[in-house]
Amino acid sequence: MNEKQLFRFKHFSIDHNHSAHKVGTDGVLLGAWADVNNVSRILDVGTGSGVIALMMAQRTMPHVLVDAIDISLKDCEQAKENVEASPWPKKICVKNTALQKLKASPYDLIISNPPFFIDSAKPPTPDRTRARHTETLPPEELLFHAKRLLSPQGKLCLILPVVEAKKFIALAENTKWHCTRLCEFRARASKPVERSLFELRLHKEVIRKESLILYGNNGEWSDGYKNLTKDFYLKL
Repeated sequence: MNEKQLFRFKHFSIDHNHSAHKVGTDGVLLGAWADVNNVSRILDVGTGSGVIALMMAQRTMPHVLVDAIDISLKDCEQAKENVEASPWPKKICVKNTALQKLKASPYDLIISNPPFFIDSAKPPTPDRTRARHTETLPPEELLFHAKRLLSPQGKLCLILPVVEAKKFIALAENTKWHCTRLCEFRARASKPVERSLFELRLHKEVIRKESLILYGNNGEWSDGYKNLTKDFYLKL
């Protein structure tokens, strides 16, 4: 690995130099927020450099297995390098495949930081387009194949901008999914909500609503954000 390209966490490092989807707040948020209780098999859809898959490996018991898939061969190669250099090379299996083509036994958790710029101007390179647009994995197909691959008590966890999240949840509820957990994330208390983290299940439960703020009044990370990410960021 090129030392200059490493994004260092407490227990692993990520080289994302060749990945279309760089390490960012969204992925770390989702990886730290998703409920991993009572899971044995996890699927990370669109793994990019592998950061969420590695967070799942860190947060779970030794017997839990993580499959990490991506349609980009370049991303898969980088993710494999990051996994091999981590403490959990045997827990994570990186596969160069599309969700639509995946054949596997049921997962207890499917997690994804999906492409979301549905109507925006497209990035200039094909790799960035695939990483940030819904052309290769429309919401309808993500829901259909997640349902196909989930165990009966399994859950699907995603992070999306607010508008896209509302549309996605409405679509999901029309296809017999249920939103069971929702977290509204904003940069500051005075700012509008920027991201929604949400959990979908195939059975109905009382929805748990949460909120999270990135920065406190002092301009530093809020206590809530620190508590959520303290097992990962080096400076916490």
